[in-house]
Amino acid sequence: MNDNIIKNMSVELNIKESQVRNVLKLLSEDNTIPFIARYRKEMTGNLNEDEIRSINEVYEYEVNLLKRKEDVIRLIDEKGLLTEELKKDIMACNKLVSVEDLYRPFKEKKKTKATYAIENGLEGLAKIIMSCPLKGSLESISVRFIGDKVKTIDEAVEGAKYIIAEWISDDAKTRNWIRNYIFNTAFIITKRGKGQDELKVYENYYNFKEKLKYIKSHRYLAINRAEKEKVIIVNIEEDKDFIINKLKEKYIKNNNSFALDIISDAIKDSYKRLIYPSIVRDIRNELFLRSEDDAIKVFASNLESLILTPPMKEKVVLSIDPAFRTGCKFCILDKIGNPLHIGVIYPHEPHNKIEESKKIINELIKKFNVDIIAIGNGTASRETEAFVVSVIKEIDREVQYIIVNEAGASVYSASKLAKSEFPNLQVEQRSAISIGRRLIDPLSELVKIDPKSIGVGQYQHDVNNKKLDESLNFVVSKVVNNVGVNVNTASSSLLKYVSGLNQKAINSIIEYREKNGKIMNREEMKNIKNIGEKVYEQSIGFLRIIDGTNKLDITRVHPEMYEVTKQILNKIGYSTQNIGDELINRELKNINLSQLKNELNIDIYTLEDIIESLEKPLRDPRDEFDKPILKSDILKMEDLKVGMKLEGTVRNIVDFGIFIDVGLKNDGLAHISKLTKEYIKHPSELFNIGDIVSVYIDSIDFEKQKFSLSMLEPNI
Repeated sequence: MNDNIIKNMSVELNIKESQVRNVLKLLSEDNTIPFIARYRKEMTGNLNEDEIRSINEVYEYEVNLLKRKEDVIRLIDEKGLLTEELKKDIMACNKLVSVEDLYRPFKEKKKTKATYAIENGLEGLAKIIMSCPLKGSLESISVRFIGDKVKTIDEAVEGAKYIIAEWISDDAKTRNWIRNYIFNTAFIITKRGKGQDELKVYENYYNFKEKLKYIKSHRYLAINRAEKEKVIIVNIEEDKDFIINKLKEKYIKNNNSFALDIISDAIKDSYKRLIYPSIVRDIRNELFLRSEDDAIKVFASNLESLILTPPMKEKVVLSIDPAFRTGCKFCILDKIGNPLHIGVIYPHEPHNKIEESKKIINELIKKFNVDIIAIGNGTASRETEAFVVSVIKEIDREVQYIIVNEAGASVYSASKLAKSEFPNLQVEQRSAISIGRRLIDPLSELVKIDPKSIGVGQYQHDVNNKKLDESLNFVVSKVVNNVGVNVNTASSSLLKYVSGLNQKAINSIIEYREKNGKIMNREEMKNIKNIGEKVYEQSIGFLRIIDGTNKLDITRVHPEMYEVTKQILNKIGYSTQNIGDELINRELKNINLSQLKNELNIDIYTLEDIIESLEKPLRDPRDEFDKPILKSDILKMEDLKVGMKLEGTVRNIVDFGIFIDVGLKNDGLAHISKLTKEYIKHPSELFNIGDIVSVYIDSIDFEKQKFSLSMLEPNI
């Protein structure tokens, strides 16, 4: 480990050096991030998964940056041009672009106008001109450089100007100053291009102007996409005259020199031809990377909230995948998501078998004691909702319904996994099962789908696919390990996100279950093929065994702490068989943690985790979130009035606001300016996907069937 890198990281991340060092050590020993965050808190100082991941990412960047610095120093040294001052400047760089600026003058260049001029022997003339001579004339200093390759004084002067222009462009301090100046003061300006935009998706950018430094990520990504589609033309407008004058101040040493105009021309040429295009590329690339990171963070945050949606426990669900011509496929699912009955009804155009469909659904609700009807939000969703409401009104059993976001359900339904789970069913039937299971246990079902297909991001198709995948997979892994997994019922899709498990181990667990039946305790896991010592250590705390032979196996306590846990229970006069009893909880609340920590010689973090696990052995963090809103009647656009108060569910969060489902065909947008009277940088500071919120109708456009929402109480 590099001490300087660790010191820099400590400052940058505001984390103690010892924490950074310990995290890097643990990671180097092949410990997973969830394992470190949960079971090595005494070493990390209770850092969470995101902080540990940041340490890992920043360290990798710093190591790569250091390697590039060392490569650049070596390459310059090989040319015999390295000085101590240059070496010091390179090592002091904290960005790759700064290292490349310093390396630029020493780089092997392709043939340029300047390299041709140097080959023609004009470097000496360029040096004389740059010295701002006062004696002689342009002709007298240029005539010495005329020969076979350079025929005239004009050719000599022109070649010298090319050399001077490249020298100025290669000056690292000059480039750095211009880059900072343009970024902080220039404007990004867009105007209409020749590309097609029939739906006017990019209308806001047909004539747009904003300071570069203030442009929001979502706006920049929209501009980038519109530019690629040739809908708009993008320019960066800077104060060119100010920059040119500053360059003249720097490079013209004497305003009385006869070479004044030549140097001025070289400065203008350097800026226009070499510096400006390169710097703008740098800035736009940096803006894109920053916007990309922001978009990925929004997507990851939204995904985390979505898969943390509380499961609808102990409910029998009738799940419907709506359609017109091909009919609505439906499925009855028991309380743990097993399909009991599958069929199809045709209540819509062109069939209109409304009464027949009602009769079928009515009988199924009574036969299976259905509690909730889940309706996919795709084609024919609202028509199916109206049909379901008419059924509910005629039945004597209390049944509610909910619209379920089916994004990605078709991707899952056609996948190899879906075919292996339900080989004898059609794609639409599998989709109906998936929609219902998303309600019963969102996490277990959503892990079967590529996170990018779940549809809770913004501009996800414009960002780096690898970075997006890594971020989303990290989020799913974090949630799965926080929730915990029942090793006897978990699918391969769920097990793949468990800390430490590889595909070989997962296959072995499933094979073992099929051959031997239920796994009865965590110790038994050691008998399974491909569960070696490291795999067991990293994964076992996240694998739960319900109704097994050891009550500690239902908790988050790691087996390495079982003996300590038993000592704690003995101290209050109980055993592992009493875990979950209310009497234990009362005793645990009265324990002196500080005293017990010293007696058992363990850290406070681990002790607190053990106590919490004993108090809530089956703790599910999802239970702390709002449950989805169930409905029994329909809301229409015609029912809306400005100022009306409604309850809704947050469906998506973007930079400019949040989309909320209040029970209409389309979600309403609450703009960031309508969320709070306080200043916020991003809606995610206040809201998560799945939040149940109270909103007011802010405006209605009946013609476009659109409406906007506000969290602020209207002045009516």
